[in-house]
Amino acid sequence: MRGQARQKFRFSGRQAGGRRAAVLTAGILAVGLLGQPAASAVATRQPDTVRQGLNALVEYDGVPAALASVQGLKGLKDLKGRTVTYTAGIGDLATGAKVPRDGQVRIGSNTKAFTSVLVLQLVGEGKIGLDTSIDTYLRGLVRGDGIDGRDITVRQLLQHTSGLPNYVAYLDDEPRPYTPRELLDRALAHKAEFEPGKKWAYSNTNYVLAGMLIEKVTHHSYADELDRRIIKPIGLRHTYLPAPGDSTIREAHPHGYDRDAAGAPLDVTEFDPSWGWSAGQMISTNSDLNRFYRALLAGRLLPKAQLAQMRTTVPANYFGPGARYGLGLVSKPLSCGGVYWGHGGSTTGYETRGGATEGGRRAANVAVTTQPSDPAVMEHVDRVVDKALCP
Repeated sequence: MRGQARQKFRFSGRQAGGRRAAVLTAGILAVGLLGQPAASAVATRQPDTVRQGLNALVEYDGVPAALASVQGLKGLKDLKGRTVTYTAGIGDLATGAKVPRDGQVRIGSNTKAFTSVLVLQLVGEGKIGLDTSIDTYLRGLVRGDGIDGRDITVRQLLQHTSGLPNYVAYLDDEPRPYTPRELLDRALAHKAEFEPGKKWAYSNTNYVLAGMLIEKVTHHSYADELDRRIIKPIGLRHTYLPAPGDSTIREAHPHGYDRDAAGAPLDVTEFDPSWGWSAGQMISTNSDLNRFYRALLAGRLLPKAQLAQMRTTVPANYFGPGARYGLGLVSKPLSCGGVYWGHGGSTTGYETRGGATEGGRRAANVAVTTQPSDPAVMEHVDRVVDKALCP
C-alpha cells in the first residue's frame, strides 16, 4: 500500500503509555548516537555496497532495521545460484533484540503482483477476458457517481486506469475488521477520479475488485487460490495471507514502527490487516519475494502471452523517475542499464522495495521497519536495490 496508508493507520500509538514511548525513543537515540552492528551477510562475496547501504539506512536515515536478500542464477560469477541475506539495526527497540535474518515482514502492495498473476492465469485459461468489463462478472456491483462497471475493463483495474477512487483515503481512523465489500463501498461513495482509460492513478480499490473477481470466477477464496496457484507451486515457505482479525506475524520478524504526533517511535507491528486484502495484506520474506519475482519473469507462473500483457506498461512516475506500470508489475531503470521488474509495498510499519532483472537472472529485495516521512529515505532504499542488481 502506498500514499494515504501512511496517514491513516498510526493506531498502535494510541494504546502506548508514556513509559513505552520513552523506551522506544531511547532505542532510536541509541541507533543514531551509538552506532549499529554492521550489516551481516551469509556469504562475503556480495559487494560491500549492499552492506554499506543498509548500514547507512540505519545510521544516517534513522530506520530501526533494514533487511536485504539477493539471489542469482548459477551462471552469475558473484552469486553462483546462492542466496545472500543481510541485516542491520535493531529488531525490537524495546528489548534491543537482533534483527532476524530474512525475517517476515508485511509486504503491502507487493500483494498486487500476486493478485495480478492470479487474474492473468484465469485469462490464460479462458475464464476471464482481459478487455471484458468487470460488470460481466460482478454484475451491477460497480456503480456510483460517474462510475459504471460496464465501462471498466479488467485490464483497466490491473493497470490503475479505471478512475476508481482509492478507498484507503476514506477508512476509519481506528482499526477494525473490514470485508472486501465494505472497502469497495467506501470508494463507491465518492465520485470517479476520471473517465476509464483516460489517465493513470494508483488506487487500491482496483485490486480489491480484482480479488472479488478471482473469488467469483473460481468459487474459491482468494487465500485458497493464492496457496494453490502460486505459494505452493513455487515453494514460498514463508508467505501467506493473514486471516481477518489475525494481527500477528507468524514467524521471526522485526518489529514495525511509525511515529506519533511528537515524533516518538510507535510499535505498530500488530494490527488487523483486513483493510489491505488482495491489494496489500500479505506477509512474506525478502527471499520469498525474490523467488516469486524470479519465477514470474522466468515464465514459471504465466503463459508467454499473459506475461507479455503483464509487462505492457504505461508511464508511472509515482514510483520514481522512469518507472512504468504494467498489470500489477512495475519496471524501473537500473544504473547499469536496462530495467528490473517488481512492485514494492508501503504498509503500516514496513516498506519493501525490489524485484528481478530480465528472465529472473538476478533478484533483490530490501525491507525497512518504518514508513519514512522523508521521500529521500525511500530513494536511498531504491539505491540499495540498484546496487544489489548492478554488481
